[in-house]
Amino acid sequence: MNEDLRHHLGSLFAGAGVTGCLHAIDLDNGREAGLGADTPVLMASAFKLPLVLALFRAADTGLADLAGQVRLEPGTRTSGPTGIGAMTGPVTMTLRDLAHQALSVSDNAAADAIADHIGLGALTATAEAAGMAATRIAEICRDVAARTAASLGTTDPAQLTRLLTDPAALSRLATLDLTASNRTTARDCTTLLAGIWKDTAASPGSCSAIRHLLSLQVWPHRLASGFPFDDVRVAGKTGTLPTVRNEIGVVEYPDGGRYAIAVFTRSAATALNLPRADAVIGTAARTAVEYLRRG
Repeated sequence: MNEDLRHHLGSLFAGAGVTGCLHAIDLDNGREAGLGADTPVLMASAFKLPLVLALFRAADTGLADLAGQVRLEPGTRTSGPTGIGAMTGPVTMTLRDLAHQALSVSDNAAADAIADHIGLGALTATAEAAGMAATRIAEICRDVAARTAASLGTTDPAQLTRLLTDPAALSRLATLDLTASNRTTARDCTTLLAGIWKDTAASPGSCSAIRHLLSLQVWPHRLASGFPFDDVRVAGKTGTLPTVRNEIGVVEYPDGGRYAIAVFTRSAATALNLPRADAVIGTAARTAVEYLRRG
């Protein structure tokens, strides 16, 4: 890989106030580009992609029924800022629609309901089968929330919001500890994406369905921001924790070019809103894709 490209990517990340790891691969010829592609990084909600893949793989073998109904009750389901996790009444939904929620709006309640249905072991096995050799997934959203509350000594939403931007509090936040949290590498994530786009990670029908769900993600401010063209398609999954902003996805050009990309960042600033840190994910991704397209 080109040393000038790595230097440029590093400069882009530094200019946005973050450190970053990136891996991009041309899905058709295998040409790759990156920076810190094998560096362990916090996975955050990017774990929801192998989770949904595990569900569809279970359906492929008859161990799960995607049309099966799941009832999620308030007070017992996982909370979160989006989707079912933010609702107040009981919800009944199929496993297929829970997968939709988990990927399109990163719904914590939907993701945990899927994990409860198939078991964490199925998720671990799926990551291994997908070639994610450096990836460790040992917790789901409710575990992250519980460890966050335990680290900060409160479950009060207002206090948590304040503490999650406090540098001193974040220094003791267990969910930012790579050794104890879900972790992966940028290369592992592009390997996962390649399997889904090449129909090898599950049955062709399941892979097609997952690609469609990824295309429905509602967040345009990270990966998609680097490709503001009507004829370029972006499908992806974000991940967010305090100081952590990630996205993994695939960019498809009208000439048939397909590029799997994974970008993981950590910010020095602790503010919840850092537009430059979000935008550099798209800028860095486009820089890498343009390098691959030049051949």
